[in-house]
Amino acid sequence: MRARLDYLWRFCATGLAFAVFGVCGALFSVLVFPLAWLWPHRASRQRAVTAVIHVFFRALVAVLQRIGVMELDVRGADALRAGGPAVVVANHPTYLDVMVLLALTPRACCVVKNAHWRNPCFWGIVRAAEYVSNSDATEFVDAGARQLASGYTMLIFPEGTRSPAPNRLHAFSRGFAHMALKTGAPIVPVLIDCDPPAFTRQMRWYHVPARAFRMRVNVLEPLGVDDLAAAAATPAIAARSVTHAVEAHITQHLFDYGFFKTGN
Repeated sequence: MRARLDYLWRFCATGLAFAVFGVCGALFSVLVFPLAWLWPHRASRQRAVTAVIHVFFRALVAVLQRIGVMELDVRGADALRAGGPAVVVANHPTYLDVMVLLALTPRACCVVKNAHWRNPCFWGIVRAAEYVSNSDATEFVDAGARQLASGYTMLIFPEGTRSPAPNRLHAFSRGFAHMALKTGAPIVPVLIDCDPPAFTRQMRWYHVPARAFRMRVNVLEPLGVDDLAAAAATPAIAARSVTHAVEAHITQHLFDYGFFKTGN
C-alpha cells in the first residue's frame, strides 16, 4: 500500500510539474517576450532573460527533488558555472536533460529544434533568449559562433533527438565541431544518465517509473578542438575528425562511468 501511495503521489506531482512548466512557458511567451523586446539594449536584454530562465529551471529542479520525483547527482559542475565560453556536448537520454543543464549553467544558449519555434509554450522563450535554431546548418554555426563571442556557453545535443535506447547513441551531427573550429572554443563533454529511465523517446510523461528516478551528470575535462583536428587537411575533414573523436570519447566514458552497461 505504501509503495502504491508513493507512486500515485509522484504521478500527480509529475503531472502538476509539467502543467506548471507549460503554463509558465506560455505566460513567459505572451507577457515577458513582448516586454523584453521593449528593452533598449539587446545585450543586457539577453542577459536578463537568460538569468530568468536559469533561475526558473534551478527552482524547478529543486522542487522536483524536494517532492521526491527525482534525485540529482552532479559532478564537475564548476566547469559549467565558472568557465568561459565553451561548446558543451552531451548525450540525450531523457526529455529533462535540457532543464538540468540550464539549471547548472548560468550563461547558457541552447540549440533548439525548429519545431519548438512554433510551440506556444516555447516560442517566446527561445526568441527572447536568442537561442539558436537548427533549421539551417550554415546559420546554425554562425549564430552559435556569435553567442560564444558574446560570452555564452552553447548547450548542444549532437544526436539531434533523444537517444534511441539506454545503451545506444544516435550518430553525432557535425554542427558543434564546425562551431568549435570556427571560434576555437573548447568542447566540454557531459555525460547524462537517468535510472530508472524516465521521459525517454519511447515514454510519455505519465509513464512514471516505480521509484524516483536518479539523474547523474558528469562534466568531463574540456577538449581542445585544435588537438582533435591537428592533422586535418580541410575544414570538412577537421569537423569530421572532431565529431568522431568526441563521439568516441563520450561513448567510452559512458561505459567507464557505468552509465552504459556492457553485455546489453
